[in-house]
Amino acid sequence: MIERIFTVITDETNPYRNIALEALLLECLERDTCILYLWQNRHTVVIGRNQNAWKECRVEDLEASGGFLARRLSGGGAVYHDLGNLNFTFLIPKDDYDTEKQSTVILRAVQAAGIDAYKSGRNDIETGGRKFSGNAFYFSGNNAYHHGTLLVSADLNAASQYLTVHTDKIKAKGIESVRKRMINLTECSPNLTIPALQHYLTAAFDEVYRLEGRPLDKSLLDRERLSALEAKFADPEWKYGKNPPFQFETGARFAWGDIDILIDASENRIAKSRFFSDAMDEAFILALPSALAGVSFTRPAVQAALTTAFTSPRQRAYCDDIIGLIFRY
Repeated sequence: MIERIFTVITDETNPYRNIALEALLLECLERDTCILYLWQNRHTVVIGRNQNAWKECRVEDLEASGGFLARRLSGGGAVYHDLGNLNFTFLIPKDDYDTEKQSTVILRAVQAAGIDAYKSGRNDIETGGRKFSGNAFYFSGNNAYHHGTLLVSADLNAASQYLTVHTDKIKAKGIESVRKRMINLTECSPNLTIPALQHYLTAAFDEVYRLEGRPLDKSLLDRERLSALEAKFADPEWKYGKNPPFQFETGARFAWGDIDILIDASENRIAKSRFFSDAMDEAFILALPSALAGVSFTRPAVQAALTTAFTSPRQRAYCDDIIGLIFRY
């Protein structure tokens, strides 16, 4: 039974630091205690633990714009975060974990802002048939967390720009686009702000748990452990290298010929590649697989490998076309 509740509200916007704090709070959570953690990330795509970064996100575009790619501990789908989005996390012992109760805190907070909110499907919270919150869950040892997003005044066009959503997934929901499915809470309550929503959430937290919440003293947390966790979540091997094996396929017609490309990748490296083309330069096509074997599946690595393998201006022009085709997202 929960006997103490605490709140943690941070003004940090670095996603790796925020996800690290979430993980640390889970590690040090005490019995009979629930923590509500409220946080924001700036210009970030967060993918689920078992997702393929390259399938879920236009990684090159995101990073070129100064954005962050982050991989969380929980499963679920990819989401876009900016400072118009508020994230929440309930950290709670497994024995006291109650999705309905935790979700009630969110519903009451949003309803306090004058918005008709309700649960939909497995993990979504909606208003008027449009989603403003997605949820995910994680269990470790004796503890668990339930976290999610709350769209307040987020840039929904940016979400559509950086997230790669499968067409069949959109069709299955009977909708035209990701942008149409999502909604900012300010569309329903124009004067709603992030601080106001934080206030509604902490008040609802107290009300639902029938306890008086107190701010957690973050100075008591292990700073060295927090830094180690931040380094883990910022490590490219965690962000990109945890992808399950996948196959990438694309093709196009250029002035020099048609080309179809199939790439088998594992741990974010090219394990095998195949190129089918009617190009006249047969030697170039045949040399491509060996040039890319074992190369990291990123634009800089592929570009460096092809630049090293091919030195003639004509073949490098072909390489530029191929790189643009593979990483056009």
